[in-house]
Amino acid sequence: MKANFLLSAIVLSNIYIVACNSDLKRNNHNREDNTEITGDDVKLTKNEASMGQWQLVWNDEFEGIAIDTQKWRHEINCYGGGNDEKQCYTARSNNSFVANGVLTIVARKEQYTGPAFFDDAIEYNANNTRTLPYTSARIRTKGLGDWTYGRFEIRAQLPEGQGTWPAIWMLPTDWDYGGWASSGEIDIMEAVNLKAKSDDENASVNELEARVHGTLHYGKTSPYNAYSGTSYKLPDSANPADGFHRYALEWERGEMRWYVDDVHYATQREDLWYTEYQDGNGNWLIGKDDAPFNKRFHLLINLAVGGKWPASVNDKGIDEAIVEERLLIDYVRVYQCVLSSETKTKTKTKTKSGKGCATISAGAELVTRRK
Repeated sequence: MKANFLLSAIVLSNIYIVACNSDLKRNNHNREDNTEITGDDVKLTKNEASMGQWQLVWNDEFEGIAIDTQKWRHEINCYGGGNDEKQCYTARSNNSFVANGVLTIVARKEQYTGPAFFDDAIEYNANNTRTLPYTSARIRTKGLGDWTYGRFEIRAQLPEGQGTWPAIWMLPTDWDYGGWASSGEIDIMEAVNLKAKSDDENASVNELEARVHGTLHYGKTSPYNAYSGTSYKLPDSANPADGFHRYALEWERGEMRWYVDDVHYATQREDLWYTEYQDGNGNWLIGKDDAPFNKRFHLLINLAVGGKWPASVNDKGIDEAIVEERLLIDYVRVYQCVLSSETKTKTKTKTKSGKGCATISAGAELVTRRK
């Protein structure tokens, strides 16, 4: 639903009223509008205001000299992500840092030893270690930024190479429906093996991998989980590893939509996803409403190396010639819809449903099949 009036920009305690495709970053490259930004003031063009109205409720422009620990926490482990990934995640500055307005996550070829279990696992113990051949970083907003519904937009340049696996995604904060994937997972953007030889059945001869993916995971706990999603290619044979692009998810009650550079390419609805979980007596229950995607989730950004997915497609395995690859993040922004008439309350915090600010294209794929 589009607004019929222009929105005056306001700034109150770092909360801005902005259009869904507005670009706030003061040092942003390739700025496409004629907005003049000085200090903390934000002015909107007519085009931005007409595209919808989203309220910026959380953001990181990476303008400082270090990763903001009030917004992000590092995970530290050599768990392998449950996918046989080959990296240890560290909090070291040579695996993640902020400089020149950009967050950089660096995957490095180097042997490293760290905790063998995922940070939140009962078995987590810094003295129970594992050694892997790569290092990288994985950061999350859990406990610092948690949301139910909204628009999530990230401007990023992705790494290339067989075995690389960058991801911008969301996990449940409270796991109300049980372990993965019965409580859900939202993948805003994933890509594997960019610029390796494409194995897309529709690819031309010698075409290089250039797909990005948007996916949901749900159902029962693994290994009885299900997932659904689709992929997208940039126009004019552009590759996500060659420059910055905007990756976004609009999540409202009963529906999710995926975007690249404001192109709406995929939609999933609640008649496709589901959750089954056990109560305290061991009885199986089916989640109500749009479960599991009716609880609060947090953001994660990481760069993995190897794993079951990238190692099994394109040129297979990991390119041993890769010594270092980088995932670059220009900004992360979280919005909630100011037009939404539906709210839900949890711990006295009103949460917009996201309805009312949808940006919809008739050409977007409606995903209807589980995998």
